[in-house]
Amino acid sequence: MALAVIFYDVVAYYLTTIIMISLVVIEIVALINCLTQRADAFPVVGSLSKNAWTGILAASALVTLACYVVGQGISIFAFAAITAAAIYMLDVRPALRDATDGSGGW
Repeated sequence: MALAVIFYDVVAYYLTTIIMISLVVIEIVALINCLTQRADAFPVVGSLSKNAWTGILAASALVTLACYVVGQGISIFAFAAITAAAIYMLDVRPALRDATDGSGGW
C-alpha cells in the first residue's frame, strides 16, 4: 500500500511539472508575439495598448512560474494568468493579424 502512495506522488509531481511548463511556454509565446506587433495596431482593434498587454503577459508568465517554484502547483493565480494569455492569443492576436496584414485567421 505504501508503494501506491509513493507512485501517486511521483506521477502527480511529473504531471504538475509538465502542465506548468506548458502553461509558461504558452504565456511566453504570447508575450513574444505581443512584443513583435506594431504598437499602433492595438488601438485600431479596440484593445488595450501594447504596453498594457506586454505588462499583463509578462506578469502572467512570472506568476505562473512563481506558483510552480513556491510549490503551489496549479493554483487560482496560475489559472488567472493562463486566462490572460488565452484572451490575448484567442481574441487580440487574430484581430491584430487581421488589422496588420489583412489575412485574418491563424
